[in-house]
Amino acid sequence: MPNKDAFGLVFTPNGRDAQIALALLEEAGTKGKVVEDIHSFVFDLGDDVAFAVVTEEALRSIDLRSIAFWIENQPSWSDLPFIVLTSRGGGPERNPSAARLSEVLGNVSFIERPFHATTFISVARSALRGRRRQYDARLRMEALDEGERRLQTALEAGRLGTWELDLGTQVLTTSATCKAIFGRGPDQLFSYADLLSAIHPDDRERMQAAVRTTVETGDDYSIEYRTVWQDGSSHWAEIRAQLYRDRSGTAVKLVGVSADITARIQTQEDQRRLNEILEQRVTERTRQLQEAHADVMAEVSQRERAEEQLRQSQKMEAIGQLTGGVAHDFNNLLMAVMGNLEMLERHVGDDSRAKRLIDGALQGARRGASLTQRLLAFSRRQDLKIGPVALCDLVRGMEDMLRRSVGSSIQIVTDLPENLPSVSADANQLELALLNLAVNSRDAMPGGGTIRIALRQENVSSSTSQLSAGKYVVMSVADQGHGMDEETLQKAVEPFFSTKELGKGTGLGLSMIHGLAIQLNGHLGLTSTVGTGTTAELWIPVSEVTAGRDTPERNSEILPHAATGPKRILFVDDDILIAMSSVDMLMDLGHEVMEAHSGEEALKYLRDDSNFDLMITDYSMPGMNGGDLVKAARTISPSLPVLVASGYAELPPGSDLEVPRLGKPYTQSQLAIEIAKALTDAID
Repeated sequence: MPNKDAFGLVFTPNGRDAQIALALLEEAGTKGKVVEDIHSFVFDLGDDVAFAVVTEEALRSIDLRSIAFWIENQPSWSDLPFIVLTSRGGGPERNPSAARLSEVLGNVSFIERPFHATTFISVARSALRGRRRQYDARLRMEALDEGERRLQTALEAGRLGTWELDLGTQVLTTSATCKAIFGRGPDQLFSYADLLSAIHPDDRERMQAAVRTTVETGDDYSIEYRTVWQDGSSHWAEIRAQLYRDRSGTAVKLVGVSADITARIQTQEDQRRLNEILEQRVTERTRQLQEAHADVMAEVSQRERAEEQLRQSQKMEAIGQLTGGVAHDFNNLLMAVMGNLEMLERHVGDDSRAKRLIDGALQGARRGASLTQRLLAFSRRQDLKIGPVALCDLVRGMEDMLRRSVGSSIQIVTDLPENLPSVSADANQLELALLNLAVNSRDAMPGGGTIRIALRQENVSSSTSQLSAGKYVVMSVADQGHGMDEETLQKAVEPFFSTKELGKGTGLGLSMIHGLAIQLNGHLGLTSTVGTGTTAELWIPVSEVTAGRDTPERNSEILPHAATGPKRILFVDDDILIAMSSVDMLMDLGHEVMEAHSGEEALKYLRDDSNFDLMITDYSMPGMNGGDLVKAARTISPSLPVLVASGYAELPPGSDLEVPRLGKPYTQSQLAIEIAKALTDAID
């Protein structure tokens, strides 16, 4: 109840005390409410009572247990003030009955009758001020509770466990997630001694030394070590903490978080083993060459180049895998952000400032989604629409846009031979690649210059490390800029590497084109000389089909009526935040939604009630992934339409799913269109 609605509760059943108290309360600046008996008095006690006014004789001969019970069970922020009107000479110092009331009521002020009006008003105002401070304390406690709830949500979303170690008593307090990281159940006891025994013996001394260092120096505690669970299995944990001191500077406790990094360590170990295997192969090949060819200089040089190419390829592959995973996780996060913003935008009404803020946030989220698409392009996990493309027509169609993009100080010269064969590619991605190359060339010539865009056909007679044998069309973009040295050139296609000033480039342009070239079974070649310029060549395989007019995609506005209207949908996603926003979007579209957070839970719903019109499932889920769920669901309900959502732009190789796919992040309109398409395909 807000402070302005608080009132004084009056229980003075004898004489004119009630009327006098109401008049004085009004003069004191608060409203009053009179009750006639003890039951009404106890019933009306509550958070909205500013203070209670009672007479000593009204409480003298009644059972006070109900009042005492209410007082004992007040909220932690509340200590309701009582004003007790006593008879002459009846203060608690001289009156055992008044002293008894003081013990029961707690926060009590006594006013001996007869009293002056100003005395009563002063005591009432003082009680009201105290009660308002309690209301302020309630608001602060509620704010703290809300902050704690948000922190807990963030910890759960990040799968982080929390813990606290009292350095004086060695008492360890842990969350359920923290216990799980050490292989313990949420209800199991887990002391500091248990934690030490759960650490791998070879890592225990290192962990204890790190704790001592943090206590002695105050530096943040950060360590990774192996853990051994009660079933004997080995895992990895990452622990971070900060040291807390009391006012005298004495270290009193460590407070921190923990995370299970077993999967990450296993990936690193697999990569290390792969590196060892590759190194062993290189070493063995080197030995064979040395034994077979004693006179080893030209061939040694060739071998060294091959080794360097192998290492570079291996490094780029590892970076690509990491980048694809990061992009997938970002797409999931952006899904929750964009979905909630889109739903919020529908409920702000005419609040122009709120609309502007939401629109700004959506634009930022969409830029993030565009960035993840570049990451997926580099990691070769984007979904390409491959078809025959006439490169001459593509370049001519972009000339005006290219000239506007590079500015008036840059001249664009083209060499576009006629009768070049079509290439097998994605036209939209090629346009983006050409625009990126032109902008890079412009930035390399701040004083102006010429960009030359040329096309030519090449035949590769035998396979190389970069290209298979066959026919190619080469699109080259050459500038007269400052160029790159050999070291810079070797890093040019790595993601986030840029020679531009901070804030003027993402470092993803060339890496995106490099990933696109590999997806097209082509190659991106770079040559450069410092002070002379750079030439980029994109080799693209020739298509067996001649480019023609694109076939228009089916428009969602002409979908059959059978695919529209409210549907009963089973939505499956292990990420609570994504599930919340997506379910809200589906319900806002008018659908009835059943929400499941795992494949096993979804199958239970299908077994109990197969009367669903559609199932939408995330692909990347722990335990049973989306592909496994689809196969299992079809044994229960073979005709159930399915829509698979994924943070990757395409499903992993070997998923073998012939189902419609929904790329994350998606908007509500995209969701509605894909649902209609999936249902229409099922009807067809």
